[in-house]
Amino acid sequence: MFEWVTNLVAAGGLAGVFALMVLENLFPPIPSELIMAAAGFAAARGELSLIGLIVFAVAGTVAGNIVWYELGRWLGVERFRPLVARYGKWFAVEEEDLDRATGLLRRFGPIAICFGRMLPGVRTLISVPAGMVEIPRGIFYFWTSLGSLVWLTFLAMAGFFLEDHYDKVEKWVEPLAWVVVGIAAGGYVAHLVFAFRRARRRRKV
Repeated sequence: MFEWVTNLVAAGGLAGVFALMVLENLFPPIPSELIMAAAGFAAARGELSLIGLIVFAVAGTVAGNIVWYELGRWLGVERFRPLVARYGKWFAVEEEDLDRATGLLRRFGPIAICFGRMLPGVRTLISVPAGMVEIPRGIFYFWTSLGSLVWLTFLAMAGFFLEDHYDKVEKWVEPLAWVVVGIAAGGYVAHLVFAFRRARRRRKV
Protein backbone atom coordinates (compact mmCIF):
# COMPACT_ATOMS: atom_id res chain seq x y z
CA MET A 1 0.00 0.00 0.00
CA PHE A 2 2.75 2.46 0.94
CA GLU A 3 4.60 1.95 -2.34
CA TRP A 4 1.32 2.36 -4.23
CA VAL A 5 0.51 5.65 -2.45
CA THR A 6 4.07 6.91 -3.08
CA ASN A 7 3.76 6.18 -6.79
CA LEU A 8 0.28 7.75 -6.88
CA VAL A 9 1.55 10.95 -5.25
CA ALA A 10 4.61 11.13 -7.51
CA ALA A 11 2.48 10.61 -10.64
CA GLY A 12 -0.06 13.25 -9.62
CA GLY A 13 2.54 15.84 -8.66
CA LEU A 14 1.67 18.83 -6.49
CA ALA A 15 -1.83 19.02 -7.98
CA GLY A 16 -2.31 15.39 -6.96
CA VAL A 17 -1.18 16.17 -3.40
CA PHE A 18 -3.69 19.03 -3.29
CA ALA A 19 -6.52 16.82 -4.58
CA LEU A 20 -5.74 13.96 -2.17
CA MET A 21 -5.69 16.33 0.81
CA VAL A 22 -9.01 17.87 -0.23
CA LEU A 23 -10.53 14.38 -0.44
CA GLU A 24 -8.89 13.31 2.83
CA ASN A 25 -10.65 16.16 4.60
CA LEU A 26 -14.01 15.63 2.90
CA PHE A 27 -14.28 11.87 3.14
CA PRO A 28 -10.95 10.26 4.09
CA PRO A 29 -10.06 7.64 1.43
CA ILE A 30 -6.41 7.62 2.50
CA PRO A 31 -5.15 8.99 5.87
CA SER A 32 -3.10 12.20 5.66
CA GLU A 33 -0.35 10.46 7.64
CA LEU A 34 0.12 8.03 4.76
CA ILE A 35 -0.26 10.67 2.03
CA MET A 36 2.30 13.05 3.52
CA ALA A 37 4.83 10.36 4.45
CA ALA A 38 4.62 9.04 0.88
CA ALA A 39 4.93 12.58 -0.49
CA GLY A 40 8.01 13.11 1.69
CA PHE A 41 9.52 9.96 0.20
CA ALA A 42 8.79 11.26 -3.31
CA ALA A 43 10.39 14.61 -2.43
CA ALA A 44 13.52 12.87 -1.15
CA ARG A 45 13.76 11.07 -4.50
CA GLY A 46 13.58 14.39 -6.33
CA GLU A 47 10.10 13.71 -7.73
CA LEU A 48 8.45 16.58 -5.83
CA SER A 49 9.47 19.87 -4.24
CA LEU A 50 9.45 19.49 -0.46
CA ILE A 51 8.31 23.08 0.14
CA GLY A 52 5.84 22.84 -2.71
CA LEU A 53 4.21 19.70 -1.39
CA ILE A 54 3.79 21.25 2.07
CA VAL A 55 2.21 24.39 0.57
CA PHE A 56 -0.15 22.40 -1.66
CA ALA A 57 -1.02 19.97 1.15
CA VAL A 58 -1.94 22.82 3.52
CA ALA A 59 -3.96 24.49 0.75
CA GLY A 60 -5.81 21.23 0.06
CA THR A 61 -6.52 20.74 3.76
CA VAL A 62 -7.93 24.25 4.15
CA ALA A 63 -10.00 23.87 0.96
CA GLY A 64 -11.53 20.62 2.24
CA ASN A 65 -12.33 22.14 5.61
CA ILE A 66 -13.93 25.23 4.08
CA VAL A 67 -16.71 22.96 2.82
CA TRP A 68 -17.44 21.58 6.30
CA TYR A 69 -17.07 24.97 8.02
CA GLU A 70 -19.43 26.75 5.62
CA LEU A 71 -21.92 23.87 5.85
CA GLY A 72 -21.89 24.12 9.64
CA ARG A 73 -22.26 27.90 9.49
CA TRP A 74 -25.19 27.64 7.08
CA LEU A 75 -27.00 24.98 9.10
CA GLY A 76 -26.41 26.25 12.61
CA VAL A 77 -26.62 24.10 15.74
CA GLU A 78 -30.40 23.75 15.90
CA ARG A 79 -30.84 22.88 12.22
CA PHE A 80 -27.96 20.41 12.38
CA ARG A 81 -29.09 18.61 15.52
CA PRO A 82 -32.04 16.74 13.92
CA LEU A 83 -29.71 15.49 11.16
CA VAL A 84 -27.28 14.16 13.78
CA ALA A 85 -30.11 12.52 15.70
CA ARG A 86 -31.38 10.79 12.58
CA TYR A 87 -28.23 10.03 10.55
CA GLY A 88 -25.32 10.65 12.91
CA LYS A 89 -24.88 7.02 13.90
CA TRP A 90 -23.87 6.21 10.33
CA PHE A 91 -20.97 8.67 10.60
CA ALA A 92 -19.91 7.81 14.18
CA VAL A 93 -21.32 11.12 15.46
CA GLU A 94 -24.05 11.48 18.08
CA GLU A 95 -25.77 14.42 19.75
CA GLU A 96 -23.46 14.10 22.76
CA ASP A 97 -20.47 14.49 20.42
CA LEU A 98 -22.05 17.59 18.89
CA ASP A 99 -22.63 19.18 22.31
CA ARG A 100 -19.09 18.31 23.42
CA ALA A 101 -17.51 19.78 20.28
CA THR A 102 -19.52 23.01 20.31
CA GLY A 103 -18.84 23.48 24.03
CA LEU A 104 -15.13 22.93 23.49
CA LEU A 105 -15.03 25.46 20.66
CA ARG A 106 -16.99 28.08 22.59
CA ARG A 107 -14.58 27.71 25.49
CA PHE A 108 -11.21 27.36 23.75
CA GLY A 109 -11.89 28.54 20.18
CA PRO A 110 -8.64 29.02 18.23
CA ILE A 111 -6.59 26.67 20.43
CA ALA A 112 -9.09 23.84 19.87
CA ILE A 113 -9.03 24.43 16.11
CA CYS A 114 -5.23 24.52 15.95
CA PHE A 115 -4.54 21.41 18.01
CA GLY A 116 -7.57 19.63 16.57
CA ARG A 117 -5.80 19.66 13.20
CA MET A 118 -3.23 17.23 14.63
CA LEU A 119 -5.70 14.67 16.00
CA PRO A 120 -7.05 11.87 13.78
CA GLY A 121 -10.83 11.80 13.67
CA VAL A 122 -11.06 15.30 15.18
CA ARG A 123 -9.35 17.37 12.48
CA THR A 124 -12.22 17.10 9.98
CA LEU A 125 -15.17 16.92 12.39
CA ILE A 126 -14.12 20.05 14.27
CA SER A 127 -14.78 22.24 11.22
CA VAL A 128 -18.55 21.65 11.32
CA PRO A 129 -19.12 22.84 14.91
CA ALA A 130 -16.65 25.68 14.30
CA GLY A 131 -19.01 26.93 11.63
CA MET A 132 -22.10 26.28 13.74
CA VAL A 133 -20.88 28.42 16.64
CA GLU A 134 -19.89 31.05 14.05
CA ILE A 135 -16.22 31.37 14.86
CA PRO A 136 -15.11 34.25 12.58
CA ARG A 137 -13.88 33.08 9.18
CA GLY A 138 -10.52 34.80 9.48
CA ILE A 139 -9.81 33.11 12.82
CA PHE A 140 -10.94 29.70 11.56
CA TYR A 141 -8.87 29.84 8.36
CA PHE A 142 -5.77 31.16 10.14
CA TRP A 143 -5.72 28.58 12.93
CA THR A 144 -6.68 25.75 10.59
CA SER A 145 -3.78 26.74 8.32
CA LEU A 146 -1.34 27.03 11.22
CA GLY A 147 -2.25 23.69 12.81
CA SER A 148 -2.20 21.97 9.43
CA LEU A 149 1.17 23.52 8.57
CA VAL A 150 2.78 22.20 11.75
CA TRP A 151 1.34 18.69 11.43
CA LEU A 152 1.80 18.23 7.69
CA THR A 153 5.35 19.60 7.80
CA PHE A 154 6.21 17.06 10.49
CA LEU A 155 4.77 14.21 8.41
CA ALA A 156 6.47 15.35 5.20
CA MET A 157 9.85 15.76 6.91
CA ALA A 158 9.51 12.32 8.52
CA GLY A 159 8.96 10.77 5.10
CA PHE A 160 11.77 12.85 3.59
CA PHE A 161 14.42 11.83 6.11
CA LEU A 162 13.33 8.19 6.26
CA GLU A 163 13.80 7.74 2.51
CA ASP A 164 17.37 6.49 2.99
CA HIS A 165 15.98 3.66 5.11
CA TYR A 166 13.13 2.82 2.75
CA ASP A 167 13.90 -0.89 2.70
CA LYS A 168 13.61 -1.03 6.50
CA VAL A 169 10.62 1.31 6.79
CA GLU A 170 8.60 -0.53 4.14
CA LYS A 171 8.74 -3.75 6.17
CA TRP A 172 6.73 -2.27 9.04
CA VAL A 173 4.78 0.55 7.37
CA GLU A 174 2.99 -1.79 4.95
CA PRO A 175 1.57 -4.17 7.61
CA LEU A 176 0.94 -1.27 9.99
CA ALA A 177 -1.14 0.51 7.35
CA TRP A 178 -3.36 -2.55 6.96
CA VAL A 179 -3.63 -2.90 10.75
CA VAL A 180 -4.80 0.73 11.00
CA VAL A 181 -7.36 0.14 8.24
CA GLY A 182 -8.58 -3.02 10.01
CA ILE A 183 -8.88 -1.26 13.37
CA ALA A 184 -10.76 1.64 11.77
CA ALA A 185 -13.18 -0.71 10.00
CA GLY A 186 -13.69 -2.80 13.15
CA GLY A 187 -14.24 0.31 15.25
CA TYR A 188 -16.83 1.61 12.80
CA VAL A 189 -18.74 -1.68 12.82
CA ALA A 190 -18.65 -1.77 16.64
CA HIS A 191 -19.90 1.82 16.74
CA LEU A 192 -22.85 0.94 14.48
CA VAL A 193 -23.78 -2.05 16.66
CA PHE A 194 -23.78 0.00 19.88
CA ALA A 195 -25.48 2.99 18.21
CA PHE A 196 -28.39 0.88 16.99
CA ARG A 197 -28.70 -0.81 20.40
CA ARG A 198 -28.87 2.57 22.13
CA ALA A 199 -31.46 3.79 19.63
CA ARG A 200 -33.56 0.68 20.23
CA ARG A 201 -33.41 1.18 24.01
CA ARG A 202 -34.44 4.82 23.65
CA ARG A 203 -37.50 3.85 21.62
CA LYS A 204 -38.56 1.41 24.34
CA VAL A 205 -38.34 4.02 27.09
